Amino acid sequence: MDPLVVTATPNISWLHPEVDYPRATDEIVTEARRCRDAGAAVLHIHAEGRWRAVIEALRAETDLIVQCGMSSLPIPERLESFEAGTDMASIIASHHDEAFAELDCLVLHPRAELEEYAALCARHGVVPEWEVWHTGSIWNLQHLIDRGLIHRPHVVTMFFGWPGGTWSPPTVEEYRYRRRLLPDGCVATVSVMGEHQIDIVAAAIVAGDHVRVGTEDLPFDRTGSPAPTHRLVAEAAELAAAVGRPLATPSEARALLGVRVGPA
Repeated sequence: MDPLVVTATPNISWLHPEVDYPRATDEIVTEARRCRDAGAAVLHIHAEGRWRAVIEALRAETDLIVQCGMSSLPIPERLESFEAGTDMASIIASHHDEAFAELDCLVLHPRAELEEYAALCARHGVVPEWEVWHTGSIWNLQHLIDRGLIHRPHVVTMFFGWPGGTWSPPTVEEYRYRRRLLPDGCVATVSVMGEHQIDIVAAAIVAGDHVRVGTEDLPFDRTGSPAPTHRLVAEAAELAAAVGRPLATPSEARALLGVRVGPA
């Protein structure tokens, strides 16, 4: 079994925006170092309007794989992250239909846009991380594969329990069902929003898949108390240790995810 790749998400909690998270660049870097020490290999960041500054600061202080999120934004608002040499870019493989505490996120992402993303990633040497919210996302992913627009490994994150029109049940049954439908050559991570997170996280760890945790996904530890992302990473690491699965270093994660070594 491959070592476990833990992705840390020290960003806003969409359902609990009152929970604190790092905002300033130096705060993001400090939390990134703590996440790395706790066992994370990938850092999923939101830095719209200042992608380059945050990426450069992270590169100067950590060896974490940088994954730029905010896939709801149009491509022009994300170009800076590609030009700044991000390692990975989150791309939703369907549409955004999310019901958060302070906003509804409703954004269409047609297949033509996904094809444009595939070309953009290839041009900049960026690994696309395809967000798979339901089985329709898988159909779109296969569409790109069949046209030779993306190549293995296909890095995907499966989302569960995120509220809105793209909601799916946060159950182990749903995880196993959707996992079986993924195309060959996928490296899969799970993201779960809600109190049943541990069920799917544990199932993914045992099955050989990977996990994403942090304030953006679920900002509470196992006692139900608000917790910073590095503590949530540590909990995932403890769970992996309990079942005998080692954690991937950033270097090992680069090999598993097909991420280049060093910036472009």
